Amino acid sequence: MAARSWAATTPAKLRVLSVALVLLSLAWGALAGWTVSQHSSAASDVVNTEQPLTVAAQQMYQSISDADVTATTTFLSGAEPPLAPLQQYRRDIATAAADLTTLKGAANGNSQLTAAIGKFSASLPLYTSYVAQAQSDNALGYPLTGGSFMQVASEEAHLVLLPAAKTIYSLQDAALTSASDQATSLPPLIVAGVLALITAFVLFRAQRWLSRRTHRVFNYGLLTASAALVISVVWLAATFAVARSDLSQGITYGSRPAGTLAQASIDVQQVRGDQVLNLISRSGDTSFKDNYQQVRAEIGPGPGTLLDTAAASSRGPAVDKITAAKADASSWYTANDQVYNLDLASAYAGETHLVTGSSSPASSGFDRLESDINNAIKDDLSAFRTSASAGANAFGPLEGVLIVASLLMAVACFFGLARRIREYQ
Repeated sequence: MAARSWAATTPAKLRVLSVALVLLSLAWGALAGWTVSQHSSAASDVVNTEQPLTVAAQQMYQSISDADVTATTTFLSGAEPPLAPLQQYRRDIATAAADLTTLKGAANGNSQLTAAIGKFSASLPLYTSYVAQAQSDNALGYPLTGGSFMQVASEEAHLVLLPAAKTIYSLQDAALTSASDQATSLPPLIVAGVLALITAFVLFRAQRWLSRRTHRVFNYGLLTASAALVISVVWLAATFAVARSDLSQGITYGSRPAGTLAQASIDVQQVRGDQVLNLISRSGDTSFKDNYQQVRAEIGPGPGTLLDTAAASSRGPAVDKITAAKADASSWYTANDQVYNLDLASAYAGETHLVTGSSSPASSGFDRLESDINNAIKDDLSAFRTSASAGANAFGPLEGVLIVASLLMAVACFFGLARRIREYQ
């Protein structure tokens, strides 16, 4: 009975209220600070880790594809190939190896990514050894035909290296999307907002109760805590709105169209690689042409295709380059159709010239298309980095501010109520 009577007294109620407000203040600071930390870290990962790794994965695919096309067309040119293409092949391999090293260091326990990287790592030296043997055979005058080491090398590239590189790119792109979603997610902010409302309600009710009990209009400790809460909530909401807007804009108008264009680039290289591999094999296999028709429908131009989708979500100079890529693609398809018609007619000499000639429509058209797509990707990535970096930097010192504000709230609540408690002693 005595304990119950004591709990019903005003000093006991003040002590309980003091403890509740201190705990609520500290909980608000901890949750709000954690929310900012998570979003800031995710935004930083998007800009400084996931996006560069995605670019490295795409570049690795491009390097292997270019290396294979360069080596094959170079050896098809004769027993004494020019030095420049061979140097380009070596640069491509070195770039792919460097990107592989970067991606290995960032696998982070992802079993699928680790497996794909392992497959690529094991296949790369095998591929280069086949190319080296093909170069030796070419120097001795052996032709590049079906069963040659160059065909074996190209098959290694198309069946193992490029699929592994594409898997690595897809997984890394998924990681980028996940980090982007985390950086712009609303649920943690909503939970923090609910806790802020609860804290504000308790502060309001406490001041109203004190006003009736003590006949004092203001409690400066609780007023200080209320002001700190309002300022920190407004600061958090405004910062998050700015950061989310910048990040969303960077993803929507930069990263996303860049990813779409990267897939278009991969498909374009696949078409070119299949074209060269078909030229070496001379098997008359129609699967190359069927695959070309399928990939062509995916690349575009046309409603729902990769190029049109990228153009719709890009902004600034990238749009002009995608428009140029659409025109390049249409003329390049005409040359590719001619290549497969010559293949069907077994006109090997004409097909070889059309595929390997530096100024032929199939070769020069591919170069123009790739150049315009890659330049558009660079513009989109530049737009992404500008907006996403602004979003990541928007959080600034907010985490520390929120923690300090919550400590100020806790101290203000404690001393504001301690004075009232002492009046009853």
